[in-house]
Amino acid sequence: MLATLKDVARLAGVSVKTVSNVVNGYSFVKPDNRRRVEEALEATGYRPNLGARNLRRGRTGFIALVLPELSIPYFAELAGLVIAAAQEHEWNVLIEQTFGTLAGERSALASLGPHLVDAAILSPEALEADDFQLSVPAVLLGEHAVDVPISRVGIDNVAAAQAAVRHLISLGHQRIAAIGAHPHRGTAALRLEGYRAALAEASLPFVDELVIPALNYHRADGAAAMRSLLDLPSPPDAVFCFNDLLAIGAMRAAAERQVRVPSQLAVVGFDNNEESVYSSPSLTSVAPDKSAIARAAVDLLHQRVETGELLADVETPFSLQVRESTVAR
Repeated sequence: MLATLKDVARLAGVSVKTVSNVVNGYSFVKPDNRRRVEEALEATGYRPNLGARNLRRGRTGFIALVLPELSIPYFAELAGLVIAAAQEHEWNVLIEQTFGTLAGERSALASLGPHLVDAAILSPEALEADDFQLSVPAVLLGEHAVDVPISRVGIDNVAAAQAAVRHLISLGHQRIAAIGAHPHRGTAALRLEGYRAALAEASLPFVDELVIPALNYHRADGAAAMRSLLDLPSPPDAVFCFNDLLAIGAMRAAAERQVRVPSQLAVVGFDNNEESVYSSPSLTSVAPDKSAIARAAVDLLHQRVETGELLADVETPFSLQVRESTVAR
């Protein structure tokens, strides 16, 4: 049978209230009593009833994580990291998948209420400012065009894209394509801005035909975009893809046309998923610090719930992981 507070109190020789104070982390417990309670907790294997505790505090013990698509490795990895960070605050995580559509995101937000979750972490792609009528505290992941009074966590996408394209330029590439433009993805617009800034910095022209949109960010979309680029009278000598799946698809299409990577076509991705390390050739990729993003989002959300205050945005670091798709080993 599970140990109770009374069992722990009896073994430690203290009151149930003292045991409760120790379990709840209160500091006003005498050191000797705290030691005896902690020893009794370990001896009995007592585990607190989080449901009852949350009920007393007016909490559910759950937060929501609203993501576009779990089949995209970046979001799957991020979800795992958010779950781990949330456990440190004794939160469980409910995951909603929206597929990045306006209807899906509106439906997810409509389902969030204090009866279900204490707060939410949102990664929207299509929501408009008027849609953010939330009944629970929230934190946004990434950069979005909408101007709403909600704290955000993410990298500087413009600077990250600029770093990726600068790398390609430093290797001597001059006809650099971009795959991933999208009318409703805020991050896509920012990465395109960084791409353009790097070209302008190097006095290279921005060529419309070298920018290929992607409705979805899957391997097939990258392959289709790359085929259209290779069909141009003057194909690119390098390509910057707005996520790793697009880049993996692009490299596959290049291989089908017997275009060698990186000697004939250099490829850079974005997200630094595990697949980028094990692809052949391995993929150079922008690497957001996903662990830092997850921890910052959960910590920011916890502070928001505890204080009710709107907190400052958090910008997390990124790096460029250079691999065989741009620099042959």
